[in-house]
Amino acid sequence: MFDIPDPMWPTVLLAAILLGDALISIRPPRFVRDCLEGVGFPLDWGWALIFIKLLATAGLLVGLAHPGIAAATNAAVIAYFLAAAYSHIRARYLGSVFWLNCLGMLALSTAVFVGSYLV
Repeated sequence: MFDIPDPMWPTVLLAAILLGDALISIRPPRFVRDCLEGVGFPLDWGWALIFIKLLATAGLLVGLAHPGIAAATNAAVIAYFLAAAYSHIRARYLGSVFWLNCLGMLALSTAVFVGSYLV
């Protein structure tokens, strides 16, 4: 069931978006800093989020050739964005960043999982 993603392009797209997210987080734009501050995440721990996103990118890409790895990584990405959504709701930081970025990435990662493994 959780073999190589089929089709592969959604997994590649998710990996590319996560890589871009990691790269812009190296010198985060104002809206990213505002988001982290809004949910109470320490800015000096931003490196951890970059590391997680880079590992997720690598896991998704490695999983294109090795059964199960991309599925496990995709599930972890969903868990990451569920935790982010919970943090936003708990902090009542529910502006456009929450709706567009956080829930958008949760929807995208869930759609990739469903479309590549469950259909």
